[in-house]
Amino acid sequence: VMLVLLLSVLNLAAGGKLLVLPVDGSHWLGMREVLDGLRQKGHEIVVIAPEVSLHIKPTEGIVMKTYPVPFTLEELDESFQAFFQDMFEEESFLGRFIKIYQRTKETSAMLMASCKQLLYNKELISYLEESEFDAVLTNPILPCGQIVADRLSLPSVFFLHQMPCGLEYGATQCPNPPSYVPRIFTGLTDHMNFLQRVKNLLFDFTNYLLCDFVFQPYAKLASEVLERDVTVNALLSHASIWLMKLDFVLHYPRPLMPNMIMISGVNCAHKKLTQ
Repeated sequence: VMLVLLLSVLNLAAGGKLLVLPVDGSHWLGMREVLDGLRQKGHEIVVIAPEVSLHIKPTEGIVMKTYPVPFTLEELDESFQAFFQDMFEEESFLGRFIKIYQRTKETSAMLMASCKQLLYNKELISYLEESEFDAVLTNPILPCGQIVADRLSLPSVFFLHQMPCGLEYGATQCPNPPSYVPRIFTGLTDHMNFLQRVKNLLFDFTNYLLCDFVFQPYAKLASEVLERDVTVNALLSHASIWLMKLDFVLHYPRPLMPNMIMISGVNCAHKKLTQ
């Protein structure tokens, strides 16, 4: 009887099997340290990534599966560099909006092509179906990971900073009033006068225009793959936990839902402070 009890306890303590679908760039660099910590705790980790990527490389102790994509490393790097240069360039609002619109369109087309290559890769999808994972860890800024989670009927954990257009609020049904919560790139705080609130509201409209053509193709793709009508909000709402790299010290206070957990500092260097 004691032996059976001990074996039961050991089984409960065994690590899980985690499927990871990262996003290239700083998202992956931030996630890598978390994965290393999970690996050290005994969890088995499998990363699915495109063959062409800027930063996603094989990591010791982590299984990596890749799939082909219809673009080169040079094309990917050029697209990202141009996108960020336009985003932080000082220019009129209209001029910057038009440039970001064009660059976002180009970059989104490449990322969408990569997602299709993954979802229609029969050999890789068969491997994922047979591997019996316990959960999916991904970044919802590209909903491809959540489409895979739904396809495999797995719970998903989101690891992110924040979503364009405040999609995390709609997906979690979290309050997001423009009179209180400043929009990205406005430079505003949670203390706004009337004109600043009007500016905040106007930014909401432009954000929705940008997000419509970026995320709607994923809703269409998800509907094809899952064989049912899917919206972006419905797709993202299936996440079990949102791990958000925010806190109430460096960021303004904001409403949160119970499954939105602040983990700011997870990527900070761990050094002992001097006396």
